[in-house]
Amino acid sequence: MKNWVLFLSCFLLFSATGANADKNFQNFDKSAFYEVLKNGDVGEIDTQIALVEASPIKEKGAYDGVLLMKKAGLVKKPKDKLGFFKEGRIKFQTAFNAETANVEYHFLRLIIQEHAPKIVKYSGQIEEDGQYIKDHFKSLEPTLQKAVVDYSKNSKILHPTDF
Repeated sequence: MKNWVLFLSCFLLFSATGANADKNFQNFDKSAFYEVLKNGDVGEIDTQIALVEASPIKEKGAYDGVLLMKKAGLVKKPKDKLGFFKEGRIKFQTAFNAETANVEYHFLRLIIQEHAPKIVKYSGQIEEDGQYIKDHFKSLEPTLQKAVVDYSKNSKILHPTDF
């Protein structure tokens, strides 16, 4: 009898965890991700990180890494700034290196490079990424095309007339 109760308890626990993962995945929205990346505060970034980490999307490492690098620019302590940036950079670069032809990854890297402080030395591929995005813009899904066009309005590399 005890084994049956234990089995049922474990089953319910894993079912509830799975339901939460499905709920979080359903709540993940790329347009919301890009809005938080553009205007989010630390709390909104933490919420978006939780959504990304709970979802089974293949871009998890890239999104998580970019959000951590964005968060680095918003926290106060220099140690935290450097820690979040390094952690985010490792996660993002790992995802990027596994899929170098991914246009969205070039876009995400461009966003970070344009806003990263010079001290972190993360700006070596700005021109390359800008050109790659321009060359492959039409292959992006509409949500990403909108994000690129919106971003281009304030970018030094991309301009709305490029698209």
